[in-house]
Amino acid sequence: MRLPAITATVLLVAVAGCGGSSAAPVKRAADPPRSAPVAAPKRHPKPAGKQVKVSGSAYGRILFDSRGRALYLFTHDRGTRSTCYGACASAWPPVLTKPGPRATGAVKQSLLGTTRRRDGTSQLTYAGHPLYYYVGDTRPGQVLCQAVLEYGGYWYVVRSDGRAVR
Repeated sequence: MRLPAITATVLLVAVAGCGGSSAAPVKRAADPPRSAPVAAPKRHPKPAGKQVKVSGSAYGRILFDSRGRALYLFTHDRGTRSTCYGACASAWPPVLTKPGPRATGAVKQSLLGTTRRRDGTSQLTYAGHPLYYYVGDTRPGQVLCQAVLEYGGYWYVVRSDGRAVR
């Protein structure tokens, strides 16, 4: 009858080792590994480029960015290449964008594009014209430097068809 006593003792030791104490549970080979639930990877939308819209102004309906800043073209530029650097770009900052500029309202998506500047940044173009801000335009809707001759060319705000307002 010693066999049932030995079996009972082994059973008590086995039960005590499987829990009931404050010690960490014993991991058995049959237990699957425990890990934190894996969250689905976050989807990051592609960075969107500059948003361009048409709004009314003293010069008619012209291009603005999403913050209401007027967009200008420079007649000294040839094709899609910007010629405005240094002091010119300080007074007339290029409209920089990520790929994929977006048209809203009366802006024609097919006329939006980009051109690469010497420093590798992308500048917004419309109807093939590189676009700029005027540093003095600080409020939405403000147009302070229309039809001005500076840095070898004229600066004009732009209509929705891509033509300069002259």
